[in-house]
Amino acid sequence: MLNYTPKEISERKALKINPAKTCQPVGAMYAALGIHGCLPHSHGSQGCCSFHRMFLTRHFKDPAMASTSSFTEGASVFGGGANLKTAIKNIFEIYDPDIIAVHTTCLTETIGDDLPSIVSQSKVPEGKYVIYTNTPSYVGSHITGFSNMVKGMISGLSQSSGFMNDKINVIPGFVNPGDMREIKRILKAMGIEFIMFPDTSGVLDAPMTGKFEMYPKGGTKIEELVDAGNSILTMALGEFASEAGAIELEKKCGVSFKVLSTPIGIEATDRLIMSLIKATNTQVPYELEEERGQLVDIMIDAHPYYHGKKVAIYGDPDVVIGLTEFVLSLGMIPKYVVTGTPGSKFEKTVNGILEAAGVEGTVKAAGDLFELHQWIKNDPVDLLMGGTHGKHIARAEDIPFVRVGFPIIDRYVHSYMPIVGYKGAMRLVELIANALMDRQDRDCADEDFEMVM
Repeated sequence: MLNYTPKEISERKALKINPAKTCQPVGAMYAALGIHGCLPHSHGSQGCCSFHRMFLTRHFKDPAMASTSSFTEGASVFGGGANLKTAIKNIFEIYDPDIIAVHTTCLTETIGDDLPSIVSQSKVPEGKYVIYTNTPSYVGSHITGFSNMVKGMISGLSQSSGFMNDKINVIPGFVNPGDMREIKRILKAMGIEFIMFPDTSGVLDAPMTGKFEMYPKGGTKIEELVDAGNSILTMALGEFASEAGAIELEKKCGVSFKVLSTPIGIEATDRLIMSLIKATNTQVPYELEEERGQLVDIMIDAHPYYHGKKVAIYGDPDVVIGLTEFVLSLGMIPKYVVTGTPGSKFEKTVNGILEAAGVEGTVKAAGDLFELHQWIKNDPVDLLMGGTHGKHIARAEDIPFVRVGFPIIDRYVHSYMPIVGYKGAMRLVELIANALMDRQDRDCADEDFEMVM
């Protein structure tokens, strides 16, 4: 493998090698699964839908149900309008969802299918719904697709009755079901009434009952999505995944919003709780005060193991931003910070965090794992954090590796365990400290062996 400097790598624009992202429909499908009784629909070829389902199923270890327009050569040439109309009719007759959430693929975007017109001409049974969004795979990433589908939920369902429901809307961003459960637990502990959308808890972490449930009990109910237009405030957690939906709801229904970073780590969780207090005039319960104190105690206890250690972080922008801020609070140095999702806002945000901490690092949006590997070869780090595909870098360079974010396809249980809130931060400290301690123990064992020899 050739060695390049970060500057030289950044000049490679013709292609991406092992990008730290996947395509828009994956995010759109995940968001749609967060609606109760919803069947996501991929308007394109059967192969596209199969890939997107497989990607989600391998991460969550739960079946991601979805349907497809099953394009053939004819639909690719003459358009897929007839396919989608037939699909909508058949889906309601055979699978009986409450709602169908349609997203597009590269093919349908390239040939120019007009979703609003096609859906308006389709036969939708009374009391059922069809929402839609455009998700061209050659633009943005799965985070963009998630954001677009959230906008589609709002534009297709949310309404303002003119009467406030005294609830807070929460758009949690592209996080695991375990994270959504943790955010809801914090809100309930504070006595705050809320509407979370989308909500994949109870869908992609549903219990084994011995009976197949195509539409599990979890997910945001349609009536809640409609009522979201009457809430007093929308909390958008994660600028990249959630802000666009909050803006759409303000435009349509006049619900004001506040954008916060994904609550990863002590500072980001503090900001969330203080914003909730300000918006609802509630108090912080002792339960959360205790958890925060426990987290501080844990951070101090494990401090000798991670202080001053250099770390490379990659993955989804909102998660990576949260992790960067958190490792800085631990006394670590985020040397390389990469996301596959394009956008200058990411680089500006992370560089601002690093500058405020007095730390220098290399930050790249629309980056890939090949260039990250080159940077690490030239100037190594002590820890690597990100999704499964970074394991090849960790093996090649013999670096401790913490799997966090999306996708994680070679481990189990992770999607049930939160990384948000104070509880999630405790888990991150455990993962980071134990990975570094395992490496230290192994190095000590190697030294002892050499002394014996």
